[in-house]
Amino acid sequence: MIDASCHCGAVSFTVDAPPDEVNACDCSLCRRYGARWAYYDPSRVRFAPDCGRTDIYMWGPRRLEFHRCASCGCVTHWRAVDPGRPVMGINTRMMPPGALANARVLRNGEHIG
Repeated sequence: MIDASCHCGAVSFTVDAPPDEVNACDCSLCRRYGARWAYYDPSRVRFAPDCGRTDIYMWGPRRLEFHRCASCGCVTHWRAVDPGRPVMGINTRMMPPGALANARVLRNGEHIG
């Protein structure tokens, strides 16, 4: 299990395993966020029962909800708007660095798992 949280700790969650691959997306939004994404089935991500409130930002075709902690502003994850799309992005910058020691960093255009 990997524990992760925003800077202030209000938004905390666990995933069942460290990622094998991390996407260093350089789209206009992600490069500004400085996010590196790992992709999980939502059933593999467990948010703390007392998880803090998030603000949501959507852009472009509005297919993804980008969540950031309402308290400290860290971008923690995104969710697909379509409930039939079983994937969510976790910002691995919220994980302890050691959890990413063996993850391959992919750049835009590379195949992701």
